Amino acid sequence: MSRLADLPETIALFPLPGALLLPRAHLPLHLFEPRYLQMFDDMLKTDARLIGMVQPNPVPGNDKALHRIGCAGRVTQFSETEDGRYMVTLTGISRYRLIEEVDGFTPYRRARVDWAGFEADRGATEEDGSFDRRRFLSILDRFFSARELSADWESLKEADDELLINSLAMLLDFDPEEKQALLEAPCLSTRRETLVTLLEYALRSGDDHGDLMQ
Repeated sequence: MSRLADLPETIALFPLPGALLLPRAHLPLHLFEPRYLQMFDDMLKTDARLIGMVQPNPVPGNDKALHRIGCAGRVTQFSETEDGRYMVTLTGISRYRLIEEVDGFTPYRRARVDWAGFEADRGATEEDGSFDRRRFLSILDRFFSARELSADWESLKEADDELLINSLAMLLDFDPEEKQALLEAPCLSTRRETLVTLLEYALRSGDDHGDLMQ
């Protein structure tokens, strides 16, 4: 799925507040609503096997509005439970820009999308040349301590830049708008800077003042 020609013009949408998928990362999903079970069955019949994750963006007078940028994931693993639910793993393929929703007879939403501008998503793993891991892990340690969270610090120290930054962006409990900001970051270094800003803000909100990066 690395070539633009391999990506479909229309994809199924899965609006889910707070669920962030990033290119080359993995997102587990639990599908149980009838409309999304139908979406999954239909998607398995396609070559691309793509689901477009997207954040709702409700506005006055339109509680079904969506953000314009989402990320499509390819189903790379799934299992079915005895009662007909699906446990699915999506692997992020590329972000997209939503052009317009498509009317049809499906119970789930679909949209025409534009993949242009996100070529790096379909390329090699990104690196962050200005990443100061020691300082980053220092603030992360303070954040985890403030929330009494545990971590495998050896794995965090050894993980490559993209895996570390994107995994934290996806897993940490930020609100949907903050998740959207992380998604829309144009490159890995910008995403890391956004992540640090969110961590700093969370610590300051918890009355942890001072220079958080010392």
